[in-house]
Amino acid sequence: MKKSWSAPIAFALLAVLVVLGSASLSSCAKKPTKIVVASDATWPPMEFVDANKNVVGFDVDLVNEIAKAAGFEVEIKNTAWDGIFAGLAAGNYQAVASSVTITDERKATMDFSEGYVNAGQVLVVKKATAGVAALADLVGKKVGAQIGTTGAIEIGKVAGVELKTYDEVGLAFEDLANGNIVGVVADSPIAANFALQNPTYKDKLMIVGKPFTDEWLGFAFKKGDAKTAKLFADGLAKVKASGKLDELTTKWLK
Repeated sequence: MKKSWSAPIAFALLAVLVVLGSASLSSCAKKPTKIVVASDATWPPMEFVDANKNVVGFDVDLVNEIAKAAGFEVEIKNTAWDGIFAGLAAGNYQAVASSVTITDERKATMDFSEGYVNAGQVLVVKKATAGVAALADLVGKKVGAQIGTTGAIEIGKVAGVELKTYDEVGLAFEDLANGNIVGVVADSPIAANFALQNPTYKDKLMIVGKPFTDEWLGFAFKKGDAKTAKLFADGLAKVKASGKLDELTTKWLK
């Protein structure tokens, strides 16, 4: 009687498939989560495009360190400011890292990480300007800010000061240098970069006084996205504890 090998062979094949399937599932399980992060790369030194067309800056470095610490992959997506929060709500990306000030108004429509930089608003004017110590001294004149920012909100609070908005904050500083407006209001790190470090403007512009608001920048998430918020919270806590946040602050903001 001829012995049949069909059953043992089938069993062996099944065992191989089970092993391969288990390995595949294990590999999938270990694949890190990928988070797409939107950033309006027009705010040096926080986020900007360098000479090699790469998005770089303080926020970019911080997000990458958080991803490394929390064990997820990250993709930075350069996104225009005027639609950045609408894109977050629509699920086009999972987070926004773009010098976003945490405000009660914004908290109503999105969630935030804890603050990581205090970046109060400052007023920048031309160096030849005299007799200006605050926004109230510019009544009847035009002051610029990027549209939808807390800088624009602060200008709007001062009766008699005319707000002129821009799609990019760099355009506001250009207009100021050219004499088309008399001041610009922006986050202190951005203002310092343009007025104190930028070779085009540092001999023409100056910061008036000290920051006149107390504002914390945070990462924004779609309302109710607890998973992404937790990944960032865990990573940020580790980055702070390791001293890496202090290193990045020294590298980009001092």
